[in-house]
Amino acid sequence: MKLGFIGLGIMGKPMTLNLLTSGYDVTVFDINEAAIQQVSAAGATAAQSPKEVAQVSDVIFTMLPNSEHVKSVLLNENGVIHGAKPGTIVIDMSSISPVISKELADILQLQQIYMLDAPVSGGEPKAIDGTLSIMVGGENHLFEKVKPVLACMGEDIVLVGGNGCGATAKLANQIIVNVNIAAMSEALVLAAKAGIDVEKMYEAIRGGLAGSAVLDAKVPMILERNFIAGGRIDINLKDLTNVMDTAHTIGVPLPLSSQVLEMFHALKVDGKAAEDHSGLVQYYEKLAKVEVRKGVVL
Repeated sequence: MKLGFIGLGIMGKPMTLNLLTSGYDVTVFDINEAAIQQVSAAGATAAQSPKEVAQVSDVIFTMLPNSEHVKSVLLNENGVIHGAKPGTIVIDMSSISPVISKELADILQLQQIYMLDAPVSGGEPKAIDGTLSIMVGGENHLFEKVKPVLACMGEDIVLVGGNGCGATAKLANQIIVNVNIAAMSEALVLAAKAGIDVEKMYEAIRGGLAGSAVLDAKVPMILERNFIAGGRIDINLKDLTNVMDTAHTIGVPLPLSSQVLEMFHALKVDGKAAEDHSGLVQYYEKLAKVEVRKGVVL
């Protein structure tokens, strides 16, 4: 089985490297020449366009910033649709609108090209380790065919329904993660302003009901003032925008998500778009005029 991978960013590059490590023949494309050179050095074959990737691949992965990028890569004049042979499987691992994901699947199917939406959760660390959670939408027989390949990049791999269902599950995931970060940030800023040693408070609560993967991943980063992105603020802003658009379309009020989205907009205006979404704590710090650090705030 020959693979293609389009999109070698913060997530796509380590995912591609894991496919190469697992012994797969991978042809890649990205507009970033440096990223192409890095994965080529690990054994990937570079292509000049998505169309060229499709011409030599049985299964094509896309990992791109937003819906418009995915649509362009799949459908434009040098896109996948013009190079893929009948029976090719496209697996879009981007976080995009489920409505657009289903539309793309329908368009590709007219050319006997089949699509799964398979967004991921876990950020860059799990992309590097090959332990991502992968939520998949599409036909079961396609899922079973590619599941061994997905297992090179992730551990929890679940078919959640038909086309668009993986994208919808990712939106739900992003609500839980980002609202959790916001709640955690409120708590940390309260504790810091009250003069508590936040690191000791974290040790005290992490084993109880307040404990979570988010808490364990993000509190150490905040205490070290390390906001190097595993999950960028601007990408999560995009995801929550998709959340709100989808919610409005189907008639679901999301008051907490809408508030966190506005916080991300404020941080973007403040020049923090490229920082990790744990940087949400800085929104609260600015309001409270305190900074969360190791030790007691005097």
